[in-house]
Amino acid sequence: MFTGIIEIQGKILSINKNDETQTGGNGFSLVIGEAKSILGDCHLGDSIAVNGTCLTVTEFNEERDKFKVNIAPETVRKTNLGLLKEGSYVNLERAMGQDSRFGGHLVQGHVNTTVVVDSVTLDPPNSLAVTFYVPEVSTLKDYHDDDVMLDILPKGFICLDGVSLTITRVERSDRKFSVMLIPHTQKMVTLGKAKVGDIINVEVDNNTKTIRRALEANGILQRVVEKQDKLEEEVELLKKKFDTLISKLESKEN
Repeated sequence: MFTGIIEIQGKILSINKNDETQTGGNGFSLVIGEAKSILGDCHLGDSIAVNGTCLTVTEFNEERDKFKVNIAPETVRKTNLGLLKEGSYVNLERAMGQDSRFGGHLVQGHVNTTVVVDSVTLDPPNSLAVTFYVPEVSTLKDYHDDDVMLDILPKGFICLDGVSLTITRVERSDRKFSVMLIPHTQKMVTLGKAKVGDIINVEVDNNTKTIRRALEANGILQRVVEKQDKLEEEVELLKKKFDTLISKLESKEN
């Protein structure tokens, strides 16, 4: 488990899509450097979240400033790790310890899918409002059992490229949501340099997802939605009646 509080940014030193070494597992591997500060207590088999993706350390050098991870085909399909280039920077976090502060939220490191940066705007004086577009499930090439848009709620948790953030705005009909990055976060994580069109890993809050699915299974969620739709219709009707009444009063005054 992780917290979504990024410790450092590591640098991709090499990418091998067919690593035939034992530590490469005859598959896709990454070597990540500039990681000395998190490798002092690292052991082979330990978990490190790379852009929010829980990966296993298969090798590290004697100086303990770089390490290797092997990436499964499913991970390549579901995350942005297959899009990385040598020289790219990634967010790194070690698995949480029992004696560490729990500053973010419970992050599994199991990326649900990727989203696209839709806009990055300055929110004066110094914060960034970043908006993301969530692709329709039907447009995705890989298997997805659910629509993550259903679990994105205003003021809820979300993990983006491994960063625990609060959702500030949801535009459900447009399949968009936004988060806010304060200056410290901009400096500490790769999202601070995000550009329109960038592909970002997303893990929705598992508690929200579990509760939503339980409510769906029991038919409760559907009944709530139906009641909400009915209330919205009644509110619109009341607004129209109120507008009509105001118009009549104004006509009498004139």
